Amino acid sequence: MNPNLKEGSAFPDLTLPDHAGATRPLSEITKDAPTVINFYRGWWCPKEQRFMRNLVELQDELEVAYTQIVSISVDEPEVAAAFRAGLGARWTFLSDSKRGVIGDLDLEEPTDPWHKPFLPYTFVVYPNLTIHSLYNGYWFHGRPTNEELRQDLRTVSKAVHKHCDAQS
Repeated sequence: MNPNLKEGSAFPDLTLPDHAGATRPLSEITKDAPTVINFYRGWWCPKEQRFMRNLVELQDELEVAYTQIVSISVDEPEVAAAFRAGLGARWTFLSDSKRGVIGDLDLEEPTDPWHKPFLPYTFVVYPNLTIHSLYNGYWFHGRPTNEELRQDLRTVSKAVHKHCDAQS
């Protein structure tokens, strides 16, 4: 993994095609919202399917909390769209099918020469893309639980919306 990807550092403002084929910069998606950025191996991985179902369970809560999720893989946009639809996910899926980002971030899974997917990392970032926390999901239990994501997002949201605390 790129050594610049650590807590307190700026996450790069990636520009990739989304599940509908539209090119989107990450900063446009995050806007003013705390965001979970999830790199996943691909639709074919049972670990990814399980983890994504966890995120689907969380999506209603995150939407009302003005929080975003972005999932990124090397799958083509139409494959990501099919996976997204099958899960019932409503968040943005981005495609690095040209494999530019995977090399820049040094996040290629070294043990899968067939698919050459992303290592499954999850980042929680502030709206300005500063990394609050990161999880290495190479082993399934290295991935964040929904409760860990809630706690991380609570911390980020509290910092982002501190002016609300002053008014209460």
